[in-house]
Amino acid sequence: MTVSYRLSEIAERLGGRVLGRAETRISQVATLEAAKPEHISFLTNSKYRAKLDLTRAGAVILGEADAEATGLPRIISDNPYAYFARVSALLNPMPEVKPGIDPGAFIGPGAKIDASASIAAAAVIGAGATIGAHSVIGSGCHIGENVVVGSNARFYPRVVVYHGCVIGDNLIAHAGAVIGSDGFGHAMDQGRWVKIPQIGRVVIGNDVEIGANTTIDRGALDDTVIEDGVKLDNQIQIAHNVRIGAHTAIAGCVGIAGSTTIGKYCLIGGSAGILGHLQIADHVEIAAFTLIGKSIREPGSYAGIFPFSRTDEWRKTAAQLRHLDELAHKIKSLQQEIEELRGANK
Repeated sequence: MTVSYRLSEIAERLGGRVLGRAETRISQVATLEAAKPEHISFLTNSKYRAKLDLTRAGAVILGEADAEATGLPRIISDNPYAYFARVSALLNPMPEVKPGIDPGAFIGPGAKIDASASIAAAAVIGAGATIGAHSVIGSGCHIGENVVVGSNARFYPRVVVYHGCVIGDNLIAHAGAVIGSDGFGHAMDQGRWVKIPQIGRVVIGNDVEIGANTTIDRGALDDTVIEDGVKLDNQIQIAHNVRIGAHTAIAGCVGIAGSTTIGKYCLIGGSAGILGHLQIADHVEIAAFTLIGKSIREPGSYAGIFPFSRTDEWRKTAAQLRHLDELAHKIKSLQQEIEELRGANK
């Protein structure tokens, strides 16, 4: 059944100011280019006003600066993009899940599952685990012994949570995520690696999202901690004893080495690498593909990306890079000679 709302109803639920025909009925969201009369779209950057002139959308979401940029029915918001996200959630609610335990699930002894939770076929709930109210455990998930899962969590198929981990409310974990696997801890002894038992946990706060095939290692001694509101994309590796501050967002394929602390409200671009035992301040932005090799003590934007070029040009540049230290010494020597010559001519 298609859900639809009048603009006036949307504004009553989500706030904002309606201009134009408030009775306009909307059933879905779309881009300015693809929108049709039953759609609502948005504009966040004034340089795209030309697309606004051409759109067939039934309504749009605009900021105050663009309130009069169109005659279309519109909702005015301080943050059009965030408002668009809320409208999309309103028009595309999560499918209802029936509470209960599928006969094909395995429930270990002593597990506590709230009556409103849903456990799908082939899911395994380990001994002593706790599953909170309205949480959904998808097919093939494995929730280990003594794991604690809060309320309204949603585990998509084949998520694995190792023993003893603690997960807050409103978690979203996508397919293939692994929470609490062993950290990479080994000690060399007489030519052989000796495994160091990883006896910490993973502790995850509220309102966290974990992307598909992302892995979060348990702590070696202390816990690995993911604070409230953190958003993790797909295929991220978080090593043991890492702490990620509240409301930080990390894009896909980032690797974070052990015992690094990342502050609150940080933004980390895709495929960035962060070495171990570092401290990253709050409100730091790290560009995609940047390698962070030392701590960042001040908020701001940081990048270490070398621009691409033709392969033959890159090879020449790479060859010259190897001689930078030698070149720096030569320049320093020349500077000294110039200063000596200036002194002699005075």
